[in-house]
Amino acid sequence: MSRGRHGGGRHGGAVGGAAAALLLPLLLSACGSGDGEPTSHPTDDRTITASVGERFTLTVEENASTRSQWYLADPKPDGSVVRAKGEESEPAQDADGEVVPGASNRLTFTFEATGEGSTEIVLLHCTFNSTCDTGDGSPAPTPTTGGTEPTEPERVTYKVTVG
Repeated sequence: MSRGRHGGGRHGGAVGGAAAALLLPLLLSACGSGDGEPTSHPTDDRTITASVGERFTLTVEENASTRSQWYLADPKPDGSVVRAKGEESEPAQDADGEVVPGASNRLTFTFEATGEGSTEIVLLHCTFNSTCDTGDGSPAPTPTTGGTEPTEPERVTYKVTVG
């Protein structure tokens, strides 16, 4: 199921400490331009190496019902090195293939290596208690914790080298 997102933006940052224990798993996989099957990439490795023309994905889990959402954030990757190719959300399903209301979705960001060089991809994780500015004017979650100060959203940064 494709997700109608705004021109490619959600935000991210380095995951650490107790916040990492609260975040749903962040998965990263790279796929060659011709073999179709992604190869697994360690979730704690924030570096990506690709060849020109190669497509790769970043997959995260989010849950709109708990206001856990991810965005590709500003600054966007250098388009001469990496170009965002879209986002796709896959809802959780039960054993019968029925969508499970309120369950987490897997959100996959797809990128293509467009030229030699290096750049960064930044994902922003917004939660019920963080105020998020996606950088493109789109709405983002606001705090609803009744008097609790909002927290800064998590930013996960990936260093991409294309050679």
